[in-house]
Amino acid sequence: MAVKSRLWGQHEGQDVYLFKIENEMGAYVELTNYGAAIVSVVVPDKEQRLENVVVGFPELEGYLNDTCYIGSTIGRYANRISGAKFNLDGETYHLDANDGKNTNHGGKSGFNYRVFDTATIDNGVVMTLTSADGDGGYPGTLELSVTYTWSTDNELLISYKAITDKATIANFTNHAYFNLSAFKSKIYNHRLTVLSDKIVDSYEDYTPSGAVNPAKDKAFNNNRLSEKFKIDESHVKGLNLFYIIDTETEEKALAYAALLTDEVSGRTLKVFTDYPGVFLYTGDYLSCTDVTLTGKQAKPFDALCLECQHYPDSINHPNFPQAILQPGEVYNQNILYKFGTI
Repeated sequence: MAVKSRLWGQHEGQDVYLFKIENEMGAYVELTNYGAAIVSVVVPDKEQRLENVVVGFPELEGYLNDTCYIGSTIGRYANRISGAKFNLDGETYHLDANDGKNTNHGGKSGFNYRVFDTATIDNGVVMTLTSADGDGGYPGTLELSVTYTWSTDNELLISYKAITDKATIANFTNHAYFNLSAFKSKIYNHRLTVLSDKIVDSYEDYTPSGAVNPAKDKAFNNNRLSEKFKIDESHVKGLNLFYIIDTETEEKALAYAALLTDEVSGRTLKVFTDYPGVFLYTGDYLSCTDVTLTGKQAKPFDALCLECQHYPDSINHPNFPQAILQPGEVYNQNILYKFGTI
């Protein structure tokens, strides 16, 4: 497996690199240590044509200007925390309110804005970051490593490990936007299966109400995206839902969480994880000022996200499984994206 890197630019005096991991079949991923982000995933269609299937920018400048978390590592806490505050061990912590009155994806101190340290391994890249006590309002000095590996079977494995010196909350994910047609069309005709029959109920601002409901008409069983929401790009209203996944599998095995298919290209994406859920975001608010790798700006519904993660806002809902990291513990969660064809 070939891992190559080149200097891509600088941010606040720190070197930013572009990494390329290519397998024997010519399929490859590109990564950058700015935001520990996925830049491209170039995989074959049913005719063995290699094309990119994620939103990414051709230059670092695109990421510096980005407001949509394109391909980035999300931390310290993925998704929303209501009221931009939480109580832990009797102390109230106040966070950045960057989504109305709430915090989303770590606030203004989110890891998507950070330059990670890097090291290459045989088939991948390890990116590390130290987040100081009080960073973004979160307690504890947190040490995070994000390891990307790419396989001969076109599998992209993302492994998160973290430790802290003080009790804190932690929830990391990747914010890749997928379009298996290689952006020849929007995502409306993609078919999706989510291995879940329960969703977390949420308010209009996408914060959880605390209820867990049957998925019912929001369940996906090889349904076209267009069957599940009204296509209205002018009003930008798609799906922002957390699906609960049954992760009770054999020891060390990742649970099968979702399947995305584009029938025209024949490409498929299988998602496996040991996180308790996956957040489906249909790219309602996707908007880029810089052109992407397609040569065009990204627009709503050009791509969708399948963000494996802990429950949103769990710290403010005692009935939810918690994502509290204690000193002496190791945060260890994984996401596997397996690309294939019909």
